Amino acid sequence: MPNQFVVPQFLDVESKIIGPITARQFLIMLGVLLVEFVIYRVFLNILLVLLFGVPVLGIGLLFSFAKVNGRPFHFIVLNFIQTFRKPHLRIWDKTLSDADIRTSMQKVEEEVVAPKVRKAPLERSRLNELTLVVNTGGVYESDENL
Repeated sequence: MPNQFVVPQFLDVESKIIGPITARQFLIMLGVLLVEFVIYRVFLNILLVLLFGVPVLGIGLLFSFAKVNGRPFHFIVLNFIQTFRKPHLRIWDKTLSDADIRTSMQKVEEEVVAPKVRKAPLERSRLNELTLVVNTGGVYESDENL
């Protein structure tokens, strides 16, 4: 009977560390809470803390818990940034003329003359000696080797 192997399933499901929260969500929220604390320590005014802290908290919740088409929101933002970094219009810079293209497409055939390799002719057959060496397990040695 052939060996059976366990095939891993649910590879796209992140493991939960604290209740329903994954490690990625926990780290994002930890960073957001750190930024919130810095905002609180810098401004010390409740109106300014609310003015700057609430949007940061909203963005943090969006990045940690929101999903678009089953993918985390930060992947969508990264794809959006990569899309705008690429050029929108691609222009073919045709600097070569048709004659230049034709000449570059022509194959130049050069004859490569390979030197003829000649083997030295065998003076006599060594097949009998090799058979004896194989049959005796390497014990037999020819007279020429001594």
